[in-house]
Amino acid sequence: MKTETTKASPGMILAAFTAIYLIWGSTYIAILAGLHTIPPFLLSGMRFSIAGGILLIWSLAKGERPAIRPTLQHAFAGTLMLFGGTGAIVWSEQYISSGLAATMVASMPFWFVLLDYKQWSFNFSNGLILTGVVMGFAGILWLFGGNTFSLGQDMDVQTFAMLALMGGCLAWAIGSLYLKYRPARTSTTMGAGIQMLAAGLFSLAVSWQQGETAAFAPSEVSAQSWFGLAYLTTFGSLIGYLSYVWLLKIRPMVQVGTYAYVNPVVAMLLGWLIASEPFHWQQLAVLAVILLGVLLINLPKYRGGGTSVVFEERKR
Repeated sequence: MKTETTKASPGMILAAFTAIYLIWGSTYIAILAGLHTIPPFLLSGMRFSIAGGILLIWSLAKGERPAIRPTLQHAFAGTLMLFGGTGAIVWSEQYISSGLAATMVASMPFWFVLLDYKQWSFNFSNGLILTGVVMGFAGILWLFGGNTFSLGQDMDVQTFAMLALMGGCLAWAIGSLYLKYRPARTSTTMGAGIQMLAAGLFSLAVSWQQGETAAFAPSEVSAQSWFGLAYLTTFGSLIGYLSYVWLLKIRPMVQVGTYAYVNPVVAMLLGWLIASEPFHWQQLAVLAVILLGVLLINLPKYRGGGTSVVFEERKR
């Protein structure tokens, strides 16, 4: 991948890396803030509708006009990734800690290895990748087998939330692979706007169906929740994502993708410091096992200069 580092100042590059390292890692605690008085599907719906609308207006103002087929492709993928994937994080954080949610999301690359059938001949013939996958799922089973991450919830409820989050990881991987093998010809900004708006409208529809909108009163929303929504919309969905896209244009993927190793650590520490979530050394051990597995499945491609499995789009 050709880079253009001479056209970007070191300060801008540093700021962009800071955004994807810290902002994306902090979105887990921002979700907790939003959930304080905003129900989960409504929180996701407002966040993605606002961010998607902003990106679409920006794209249309520049003269872009999306065709029907790419619009439908992005809408389908965005619903899978953002409603199914990110929405599952929001919903599950009602019942599990933000640190646990981030640890589970760190296992995302393992699902790409298992679902990307066009890469099976390479992935399943490489000992490092197979070892990494085994280690990753061992870490996941360790999470399900322990009870040290509870927030006072019934274990059955917590287990169901973890299963829902795993389903969200699957939805994200499926949506990402769909766009990978059926690329929609639009600009990055226009495509992201369509994805976010589709996911936002779908989330709002589910929110209405669940009765969230009927019981919602803006006057009863706390300042904490308004701050969480604003942070997720502006920093998580706009600044963080645009920083990621810009970095992909000027830096090698193997550098940009290092956010995947930093985000869960940031989320775990912020959950402990700000939300007083339980913190156990076992949680760090599980995270270490999963991240080591991620490193192993990406190591062959690091050596070959290829694209890492972990570097799929991740528009939290």
